Amino acid sequence: MGEAAETLPAEPTAILEHPFLKILLAVYRADDSHGSWDGRKDEDLLADFVVTKEQRKLLPIIANPDPDVLWRVELFYKAVGLAAEKRIGIMVTPMMVMSGEGFGRVVLLAGRLVAYSRHLRDVHRFGYPSLERLATEGAIVVERVIETINDHPEVARA
Repeated sequence: MGEAAETLPAEPTAILEHPFLKILLAVYRADDSHGSWDGRKDEDLLADFVVTKEQRKLLPIIANPDPDVLWRVELFYKAVGLAAEKRIGIMVTPMMVMSGEGFGRVVLLAGRLVAYSRHLRDVHRFGYPSLERLATEGAIVVERVIETINDHPEVARA
C-alpha cells in the first residue's frame, strides 16, 4: 500500500525522512511568512503533533480548541492533500468547518470529487502518541485519498 506500508525507522531523526513528515514540515514552514521558525529544528516543530497518553489524560474531556490546535489539524490535512497531489498530479484541497466546541468536519476535494471526509470531535485533544504514528496515519489518509481519486478519475479531473 505505498507509503503506509513502509517500515518506520525507530530513531527520532530517521523518522523525519518519512515522505509524509517531509511534506508536513514543508507545509508547516511555508506558513511562516516572517521566518520566525527558520532556526527551529524539524523535531521541535513536529513536537506539538505528539500527545502522549499521559498528556491526553491531563486534557479535559470537553473544552474549546485552542487556535494553534485548529491550525495543526488544518496543516495535517493540507499535507495529506499535497502528498496526494504530488503522487497523482491532481490538486487536492482540504476544507474544514469547526464549531467553537471542537466538533466539525474535514473534507478533501479533488475537482468535483469528495476524496475524503471525516467528522472531527474533541479537536482540543488532536495529536498522535509518536512521530511514527503521525507519519503512519498521514500516509494512510493519503492512500485513501488516492484510492478514491483512482476509483473516480473523471470526477476528480472535472
